[in-house]
Amino acid sequence: MSLAAPRVLVVEDEAAQGEILAYNLEAEGFSVGRVASGDEVMRAVLEEEPDLILLDWMLPGVSGIELCRQLKARAETRAIPVIMLSARSEEMDRVRGLETGADDYVTKPYSVAELMARVRNQLRRTRAAAIGERLEFGDIQLDAESHRVTRRGREVRLGPTEFRLLATLMEKPGRVWSREQLLDRVWGRDIYVETRTVDVHIGRLRKALCAGGESDPIRTVRGAGYALG
Repeated sequence: MSLAAPRVLVVEDEAAQGEILAYNLEAEGFSVGRVASGDEVMRAVLEEEPDLILLDWMLPGVSGIELCRQLKARAETRAIPVIMLSARSEEMDRVRGLETGADDYVTKPYSVAELMARVRNQLRRTRAAAIGERLEFGDIQLDAESHRVTRRGREVRLGPTEFRLLATLMEKPGRVWSREQLLDRVWGRDIYVETRTVDVHIGRLRKALCAGGESDPIRTVRGAGYALG
């Protein structure tokens, strides 16, 4: 079983444009959320925890440029890559968008193939395991392409769920993930699983990682969840 698909939030008030973006993103294997108003964005971001945001500059309610500023000002959202979409093609507008915090700026009309490449490029920086790359944390190495984990040269045998859990934790060392967030990321949003299940699989992951007598790299944060390191 593969890692949970990276989730992209599309913020676009033109319905036809939003549908085209969603269709192409889903065809690329991404999970997609959509909102059409700037006023809805913060709620959607905090509820859905997207891996990337496609943000139109011109929106009803709060503008895209102001939303980008707000997202990059908040500790819990500043790490989410933002690609600004805009009909404004002047250099000063591009500079303004990037200075506000956008990670990339794409002018309309754009090539869908190029936009998808830019999406993958931004995700490569934040979700390496989701696109088949190698992750390292201390003496632990995870190779997503070969689905292999080693620790100090020792092969760590993991089931598919424990592998996805470890990959999620390794993508953002130090971040505290709640049980609900891990359920969404590892099991998927459309599958009902009790939060207690997370504890069981974390226990299995710990046992496998420490089978050679190594220290436990997973930190339990009481009342909050789990973190690596």
